[in-house]
Amino acid sequence: MKTRCKAIFRAACHSFSVVICGGAVTLIASSAPGQNLFEADYSSGNIYEFTPGGVKSTFSSGLGFAYGLAFNSAGELFTADGGIIFEFTPGGVRSTFATGLNGAYGLAFNNAGDLFVANLNDDSIIEITPGGVQSTFASGVNNPSGLAFDSSGNLFAATYGGFIYEFTPVGVRSTFASGLNETSGLAFDGAGDLFAADRGSGNIYEFTPGGVQSTFASGLDEPQGLAFQPVPEPSVLGILVVGVTALLVRRRNL
Repeated sequence: MKTRCKAIFRAACHSFSVVICGGAVTLIASSAPGQNLFEADYSSGNIYEFTPGGVKSTFSSGLGFAYGLAFNSAGELFTADGGIIFEFTPGGVRSTFATGLNGAYGLAFNNAGDLFVANLNDDSIIEITPGGVQSTFASGVNNPSGLAFDSSGNLFAATYGGFIYEFTPVGVRSTFASGLNETSGLAFDGAGDLFAADRGSGNIYEFTPGGVQSTFASGLDEPQGLAFQPVPEPSVLGILVVGVTALLVRRRNL
């Protein structure tokens, strides 16, 4: 009888732990903030911010020719503006990150913190390490204009010719999409969908991981660069608070 009681108690504790963990996961997921989409507008010199529901506001203005956008791991926004790359703090304060570039359009950071640059004028994609060492990642890409990495480390490159190419981490290229009109900016959201700014049509298109295309926004004035605001990872303290809250709720209901 005593052994049976212990077994029942252990089973009850296990079930209780599952409930607590499940509650914590649900609460964290439901409270996670949505990702806002940022878009560099070539002709107006503005950077616009879109909520997940498509509501637009102006994040920055006064740029010359805003092109590519990319967030680093610290949540700072980088934009290519002609021969200059500007850096913005999360609060919108701007500083100059690099100058003297020639035809820098698309920007993207990989997980190692290397900055990839679509070099439109010489049909190449350049890789720059955090220490500033520069090398050629890919060449022979006709007018590359937008870059984005997926969660597996594959690099996607848009071209003004209406193509989106996919590069494996070692540089093997394949075609992901075609038939677009002066595609420039690319960005992945947290669900793995690819967003493409199509300058020629004034639209922003959305592609599922399987390549199904739809229109996310239309009627824009020459959309260029795109970037999603990173979602902060839940802290250990946040997870602990959620777990304790779920425990108290559970005990109250017993």
